[in-house]
Amino acid sequence: MSGWLNGLLGVIIFSGSLPATRIAVQDIDPFFLTFSRASIAGALALMLICGFREKRPSLRHIVSLIVVSLGVVVGFPLLTAMALQHVTSAHSIVFLGLLPLATALFGVIRGGERPRLAFWIFSIIGSLLVVGFALSQNVAVSLTGDVLMLAAVVVCGLGYAEGAKLSRQLGGWQVISWSLIMSLPFMLAASFITLPESVSQISTSAWLALGYVSLFSMLIGFIFWYKGLASGGIAAVGQLQLLQPFFGLGLSASLLNEAVSPLMIAITLGVILCVVGSRKFAR
Repeated sequence: MSGWLNGLLGVIIFSGSLPATRIAVQDIDPFFLTFSRASIAGALALMLICGFREKRPSLRHIVSLIVVSLGVVVGFPLLTAMALQHVTSAHSIVFLGLLPLATALFGVIRGGERPRLAFWIFSIIGSLLVVGFALSQNVAVSLTGDVLMLAAVVVCGLGYAEGAKLSRQLGGWQVISWSLIMSLPFMLAASFITLPESVSQISTSAWLALGYVSLFSMLIGFIFWYKGLASGGIAAVGQLQLLQPFFGLGLSASLLNEAVSPLMIAITLGVILCVVGSRKFAR
């Protein structure tokens, strides 16, 4: 239960990323947003590591930390930022619906988990509900955007599973902190290269949104998420990601005055049932 509660907190925090990103990209270039959020989070992670005087990870942890860094610090934010230049945010929900499956698959490959057949049935049904809901919306289709989003889901699922596996040895906040620190030099350089000519045009709301995705989406959310995956099971807790698009749409409705349809509520209830069912048969 502790794993599920931590995982749910992580998903709720991640759900605010999309509304915050929508606000931020109105004034901030997507590439600068991607690099600067990782730079800010990396600087905070460095202060955490130094403040608590954490020991450096051993050499046997370096490869896993690189995988986490490439997956969730660099890969997913960058690939989604590139994809959103070709597809709408609504269309990306199709691929977010596949993220729990990707996480579960890498949980089997990298984490050694063996969910029962019923788990996969509930997981596939839940993913199909999310994908079906997204496809029922009038969204634009782009082959380039779809390929980029599919790649983003794959690297993110790998980063989630690898980070959860490593969290059992290093701890959740240590894993994401060291991953951010390892990528910090590259993110700082990329931020400098993509720095806008003038920052005076950036609104206060955009700066606040950048602060949210930097502090919560890139750091605090992962502390709860990795702790949840490590203690509750990668495949099982990973199914909570099915709720992320709906939490995000709910926040969009409250923050951006977007409409919430009865169909969305019905699909959400169906997804919740699939999450509960997958939890029962995860092990």
